Amino acid sequence: MAATPQNPAASAPRRKVSRHRGEGQWAMGHHTPLNGNEQFKKDDDGLNVRTRIETIYSKRGFDSIDPNDLRGRMRWWGLYTQRKPGIDGGKTAILEPEELDDKYFMLRVRIDGGRLTTQQLRVIGEISQEFARGSADITDRQNIQLHWIRIEDVPEIWNRLEAVGLSTTEACGDCPRVVIGSPVAGIAEDEIIDGTWAIDEIQRRYIGSKEFSNLPRKFKSAISGSPLLDVVHEINDIAFVGVEHPEHGPGFDLWVGGGLSTNPKIGVRLGAWVPLAEVPDVWAGVIGIFRDYGYRRLRNRARLKFLVADWGPEKFRQVLQDEYLERELIDGPAPAEPTSRWRDHVGVHRQQDGNFYVGFAPRVGRVDGATLAKIADLAEAHGSGRVRTTVEQKMIILDVVEDQVESLVEALQALDLTAKPSSFRRGTMACTGIEYCKLAIVETKQRGSSLIDELERRLPDFDEPLTINLNGCPNACARIQVADIGLKGQLVLNEAGEQVEGYQVHLGGALGLEAGFGRKVRGLKVTSEELPDYVERVLRRFQAEREDGERFAVWAARAGEEALS
Repeated sequence: MAATPQNPAASAPRRKVSRHRGEGQWAMGHHTPLNGNEQFKKDDDGLNVRTRIETIYSKRGFDSIDPNDLRGRMRWWGLYTQRKPGIDGGKTAILEPEELDDKYFMLRVRIDGGRLTTQQLRVIGEISQEFARGSADITDRQNIQLHWIRIEDVPEIWNRLEAVGLSTTEACGDCPRVVIGSPVAGIAEDEIIDGTWAIDEIQRRYIGSKEFSNLPRKFKSAISGSPLLDVVHEINDIAFVGVEHPEHGPGFDLWVGGGLSTNPKIGVRLGAWVPLAEVPDVWAGVIGIFRDYGYRRLRNRARLKFLVADWGPEKFRQVLQDEYLERELIDGPAPAEPTSRWRDHVGVHRQQDGNFYVGFAPRVGRVDGATLAKIADLAEAHGSGRVRTTVEQKMIILDVVEDQVESLVEALQALDLTAKPSSFRRGTMACTGIEYCKLAIVETKQRGSSLIDELERRLPDFDEPLTINLNGCPNACARIQVADIGLKGQLVLNEAGEQVEGYQVHLGGALGLEAGFGRKVRGLKVTSEELPDYVERVLRRFQAEREDGERFAVWAARAGEEALS
């Protein structure tokens, strides 16, 4: 049939009809792996690689490791290959994985709730010194990461960690990562409810279990009953936030679907109040939805936040109740605004029992094995056997009697671990960066540390709460989108037209108080060398233009682009 104005389709090329394979959701019957990651998980569960590490790889060395284990399943036991030294950021996205891999590993020690005994901390310090060239970083998820780990040493490291009740089980991988918790759970005077039991019960029932060891992507959890809202609940896959129900008393408000990276989303409330005893079951229901309904076709859409965005909170809650809990959840109130703009517990604070805890600030989370051992010694010398890590890359020593507090503060200061930090020392975080990370484009840890020094020198009287977060790539491990000043690493052109390390700037992000993402000023990029000048300039404009009591984030939202450049 010839084409006519009335029948234009007659001459159109015929479209090839293909069967849509869906999003790879198991609950919809889509079990065929749609990418390489799903294939290697189907071929063998990530938890099974431990046996091969202990019996084959640790005895035959790095070159004996199967590629799917090396860059896949070994993550289930906290192991990532680290970046080969000397590879600049311009090659990060160009080189093949085997060209970026060094023959050493980052090892992540899992610390649920940030809880450590001094014995455990000392063992981590000893492992750092003996096997990791002294390296140790406190992460913004309460873990401690070691570097320069040889595969030959991993079984011995596991033996030492497990002998004191620590592990690296599911510290990485497509599985339930560390459950972060209030570092002063059961301790702080103003606590709404202590979530420690729930964290322990989740760990006991589910961590290391194959029930949830094959998820579409990682699953991040947070539980806190602190009125400070101290676990960045807004950007976790699931979060339980302490609230007081007018009829049922203290319990938790349930949030789901938060996350950052290249598609940031603030979590949403399901409007449900959960008593402490039901937290593990509700947690299992939410992660079960993720396992069964989560998108497995594309890795960049495989986080829970995408499912929550598509379904909405009403449908998500209904599926949770109908298919996983088989009961209705109780409606409940939203959490109150945090009681302080600082949520890191730094400083000296009274405990419920009349003793004190002392929070202190390492530089951008970087310590070393010898320092960890000294912290354990200091804690014990001042009557404590317990320490904590925080989601702000800080640490806390608990149970200090009043007449020992000042002595401890002075001893920490001597180690450059101040309990009385400047706003810049207190509020600056940095991810691992190009020193070890294969995804990074720029250096972060040393840059963050030197930035602190420069700002303390240039603005010695600045005392406003302020967060400055440096990230080595777009993946937002250091939470750049929700910082007052977020710095995303990338290569930029300097005045001479040369490609150098620098940052795209995000301004005015926040959590807690009016949570939201920072704005990007059009075309604003800063070289690493220009960074102190830029931050000083913006902060001086803030000081000059702010209204009484105005936070930096609020000012940054209303300021003109010229003031932010």
